[in-house]
Amino acid sequence: MLDKYKIYSFPDFKKARIKINAPFSRRNYQKGEDDLSLLKGKKVYIRTYGCQANIRDEEIMLGILKEFGMKETSKKEEADLVILNTCAVRENAEEKVYGEIGSLKPIKKLHPQMKIALCGCMALEPPIVEKILKTYPHIDFMFGTHDIAKLPIFLKRAFIDDEKFVDILSSSGEVVENLPSTRKEKFKAFVNIMYGCDKFCSYCIVPSTRGRERSRALRDVLKECEQLVKDGYLDITLLGQNVNAYGKDLKDGTNFALLLEEVAKTGVKRLRFITSHPFDFDDALIEVIAKYDNIMKYIHLPVQSGSSKVLKAMNRRYDREGYLSLVRKIKEKIPHVALSSDIIVGFPGESEEDFLDTLSLVEEVEYASLFTFIYSPRPFTPATIMQNQISDEIKHERFNRLSKTSEKIIERLSTAMVGKTYDVLIEEVSKKDPRFVSGYTEEFKLVHVEGDASLIGKIIKVKIIASHTYSLIGERVDG
Repeated sequence: MLDKYKIYSFPDFKKARIKINAPFSRRNYQKGEDDLSLLKGKKVYIRTYGCQANIRDEEIMLGILKEFGMKETSKKEEADLVILNTCAVRENAEEKVYGEIGSLKPIKKLHPQMKIALCGCMALEPPIVEKILKTYPHIDFMFGTHDIAKLPIFLKRAFIDDEKFVDILSSSGEVVENLPSTRKEKFKAFVNIMYGCDKFCSYCIVPSTRGRERSRALRDVLKECEQLVKDGYLDITLLGQNVNAYGKDLKDGTNFALLLEEVAKTGVKRLRFITSHPFDFDDALIEVIAKYDNIMKYIHLPVQSGSSKVLKAMNRRYDREGYLSLVRKIKEKIPHVALSSDIIVGFPGESEEDFLDTLSLVEEVEYASLFTFIYSPRPFTPATIMQNQISDEIKHERFNRLSKTSEKIIERLSTAMVGKTYDVLIEEVSKKDPRFVSGYTEEFKLVHVEGDASLIGKIIKVKIIASHTYSLIGERVDG
């Protein structure tokens, strides 16, 4: 079965993690000259898993495909091309992808001309690619996170040359600008400012799947944001695996504080960023966030653990006191800031005392929202072979305790919002009650308020009248 696939490039974790000392090359996207007119009118179904970076990748792939006349469909049964855009951060995400691959087999049998592609972070894992080649021969081609600009080439191979192939670059030495894009929303937009990560946390596979840090030029980011504002977008989120490391590779004095300030000056109503690393969160960045009203006072600041011992084992580059010192500084400069975080429970060697340090840190910081995860070993990461792996029973018990502690804090903070008025950007009609619409405050708190679809994409003033802990009920106060 393997001989049916042509291997142009196969993933290699060692190559992915090599530091590239030379400057990254930069080029503009080119559609190519191949005649792909046979794609016009054909339908594509894309299933995306994982983070906002993957969502942005989907938007770019859709933009490229629509240049060739393809149409998006929400039904995989009627698709001519199916793309599984995958995530590798946790094992659970990978299992969902395998389930989806399995569900496509009978559909492909009924429609043998359908092409099925797998891309995203899972495609950068050599064992996974090998498994798919051996076990799921109905997958037609695979490409990685660095290969999206080559999609026209892949389409020619698949639809014209009828090839089954693997073409996965392990590392990227370039930044491609002017990529076409089909935005998923009309008033909210993600903007990539950089790609990859150089932190190498001991549990994390991202440097192997997204590559080393490489920043877009400030002028190119600004150009994209300015166009979004002209097009009526109200909410822009700047994206990167570690946004506040932006500019380090440019070596021209550009940094994230400067970029954030320049984007704020475009006049966009709401400006956000994810994800930031505490190690790179400096005073200049805090000053910029405090200075501009249109930079939302919501900061996602992943801590991962409240124990200095565990943080060291994680290679997080800060300790408990350093993190808490940063939090105190942020709260002093930005009094009404809402903080959120990521925490991993059950990291190898985590003792009960270490876990209690995490609980006490959560109580001290008072996170407005908290994303908690049970440690999941990722292949080829140092944590996978660490001693003192924690049992599933202890992991789940600690996870439940942390969730209860976090919920009490969030409940208290949500209750304190009752009676106050907030600006809410309405995003959709409520899934549970069509009489209500739903949106988010500047602090990224979900609010439901009576209204209809005409409010979608508008910022309205809402007085909070009830709290449901993770969401709020409000009433309009602007008529």
